[in-house]
Amino acid sequence: MTERVWEYVGYDPADEPLRESLCTLGNGYFATRGALPECTADGVHYPGTYVAGCYNRLTSQVSGRGVENEDIVNLPNWLPLRFRRAGGPWCTPDTAPVPEHRLVLRPASGILERRTRFALGEGCELAVRQQRFVHMADPHLAALRTEFAVEGDPVDLDVEAALDGAVTNAGVPRYRGLDGRHLTHVHTGDAGPGTVWLRCRTRTSDIRIGMAARLTADAPAVAEHEPRRAVQRMRLALVPGRTVTVDKTVALHTSRDPAISDPLWAATDRVRRAPGFDELLAAHRTAWDQLWRRADIDVPGEPGGILRLHLFHVLQTLSPHTADLDVGVPARGLHGEAYRGHVFWDELFVLPYLNLHFPEVSRALLRYRHRRLEQACSAARAIGRRGASYPWQSGSDGREESQRLHLNPRSGRWLPDHSWLQHHVGSAIAYNVWQYCEASGDAEFLHTKGAEMLLQIARFWADSAVYDERLRRHRIRGVMGPDEYHDAYPEAPEAGLDDNAYTNVTAAWVLTRTLEVLDGLPEPRRRELAERTGLDDAELQRWQDVSRTLHVPFHDGVISQFEGYRDLAELDWEDYRKRYGDIRRLDRILEAEGDTVNRYKASKQADALMLGYLFSPAELQAVFRRLGYRLGEDTWARTVDYYLDRTSHGSTLSGLVHGWVLARARRADAWTYCQDALRGDIADLQGGTTGEGIHLGAMAGTLDLVQRGLTGLETREGTLWLDPVPLPELSSYGFAIRYRGHWGVRLRLERGLLEITVPPSDRSPIDVRAVGRPGGTVRVRPGETCRLVTPV
Repeated sequence: MTERVWEYVGYDPADEPLRESLCTLGNGYFATRGALPECTADGVHYPGTYVAGCYNRLTSQVSGRGVENEDIVNLPNWLPLRFRRAGGPWCTPDTAPVPEHRLVLRPASGILERRTRFALGEGCELAVRQQRFVHMADPHLAALRTEFAVEGDPVDLDVEAALDGAVTNAGVPRYRGLDGRHLTHVHTGDAGPGTVWLRCRTRTSDIRIGMAARLTADAPAVAEHEPRRAVQRMRLALVPGRTVTVDKTVALHTSRDPAISDPLWAATDRVRRAPGFDELLAAHRTAWDQLWRRADIDVPGEPGGILRLHLFHVLQTLSPHTADLDVGVPARGLHGEAYRGHVFWDELFVLPYLNLHFPEVSRALLRYRHRRLEQACSAARAIGRRGASYPWQSGSDGREESQRLHLNPRSGRWLPDHSWLQHHVGSAIAYNVWQYCEASGDAEFLHTKGAEMLLQIARFWADSAVYDERLRRHRIRGVMGPDEYHDAYPEAPEAGLDDNAYTNVTAAWVLTRTLEVLDGLPEPRRRELAERTGLDDAELQRWQDVSRTLHVPFHDGVISQFEGYRDLAELDWEDYRKRYGDIRRLDRILEAEGDTVNRYKASKQADALMLGYLFSPAELQAVFRRLGYRLGEDTWARTVDYYLDRTSHGSTLSGLVHGWVLARARRADAWTYCQDALRGDIADLQGGTTGEGIHLGAMAGTLDLVQRGLTGLETREGTLWLDPVPLPELSSYGFAIRYRGHWGVRLRLERGLLEITVPPSDRSPIDVRAVGRPGGTVRVRPGETCRLVTPV
């Protein structure tokens, strides 16, 4: 396999935030942004390091009121390694001429390389080459190798390496008015020749952090200790024709880690026992080789390169190491501080991909939700409901972390934030429970933790539904849908919308699936669950009724996004595009004008159309039939066209969902949106947001578009269902999946042909069924290959 790399040539300060985010290195336990080691946090560079699940809560004063926020914590910076001609200024690309500068990211091996030549004056140049990695085999280690060479005269070079505990959370400009000082009790010390340490703790969550660094070079390192910094200094004698190498090896532990007593002792012991750079690198490469064998996709051309980059970043955030952690899916990865590192509904776009490659990781991410089930039930009780109300934004303990105020950077105003009304996050969790169990065959999880979550989410929806005598249907009022632009009716005194179609349809699906799961439980387990939760036949009958009678509004022959949508005003899209150009964040534009997007038929991203992302055409029609509605192909096609004309695509998820839906509804236009999804982060299409952290849901979603979207792959009823809709631009590719104990099941899509190969094993055959193919189910035994004719 030819290695595909991402190379950035030249230095422009404006490009640094995006490069640092896309060049982040991680291993599922922690990650470090791709900042240059000699640069500190300023208006250009931001070297952040984040441990999965490491949060801290602070209160800030905003507009005269105390606002509490929980953030993922920027931990002490292990990168610092700066250099200068003895007695001269420190060299950075911002302070010295750089005739050459390039970064090379190697996703295949998880390595970031850097080459820079600094002009030192008088015909003398310093060549700097660096390699760094965050170890994929040992999740607590990272290493940086720096090679110095001089051209021209000999040079005495001062080198300073450090562990910097004076860092704050300051990576998102619009948060900088909030308190970002999360670390306290910073202490430093020595741990033997060439090794220093730093320890600290978070201010309120009281997580202890231990970090140790070992510096190896031909010259001795002298340790010095400054306030909040552990420093090592050395002087290197450089002569032309000779390269001098400095290796920095770092270990990181926190008090959240299992099987340790003290994070500082664990860090110093680990760095002491760590082998040299070359041996560490070899083990790191092997670990990445193994990951790629399990998850790689074979897609030709530029799309293939982008998809591999997306997969690289998914695996750096959610690796097999994640299976041992109590963490959720951070919407912006471990790549920055946007969204404060919180967990949203993005797992809806991530877990379906992981289910078929790393089911142990999916299970761990669902356990994160299960551990917070009690908190979700408490949240429901607080609003007078039964069941579980999961938070729109989650962090350490499962309470609602959604901000109550958000800043519109265009107007400079702090505005009420009602995103916590997106109760549909519960349906996303239920959907992921179901999808994971169908793909993995994990009956134990389904019968225990999965059933417990499904029951309480279903209970919440049934208790939220109110019967309307006029409609003779149940309604769910006062919610927000995925669109996020609309949080209230125009001129309404309170926030919330009635009968959001996506919310009601997914609630009906959750109720139906939960009834099926409960009906299929072993009788002793069902009795146990009923006794523990107070579930009785009367409540089950109500679930049946609600699942068949939830109201779905329609208007003008299309599904209404919510009740009353038809009464909103049409927006002059052409005028706004003419005046503003980029109108992705139309909500901010309108608010700055003194208007509100709540008045208009305008969406940030797919809302009703999300139904076509979650469900196959056949399943979606079945859900509507159960509700007593006919959803014909003509109605769905009109619905797609209607909302596509009224969406600003202010989310990276928008291109993904529309591309997925259009692949079946309007194939000729699908590729345009697929390209937007592929380019969302590498081209920073959302206007500077990628520098604050990648968009993990969109990245994983593009992988799932290739895996499930275009192949029509479904895992249900113990069978692999396939319904391919290849795009002309993406019609020939292959990938491997892990399905119900079968490792490396290979699927290959070519024009007019879909090939499935099951590797030899002692497992049972796999049942495969192609939608619309005569002859029904095909049974493929281990060691066999099946070929199915597909549409062109």
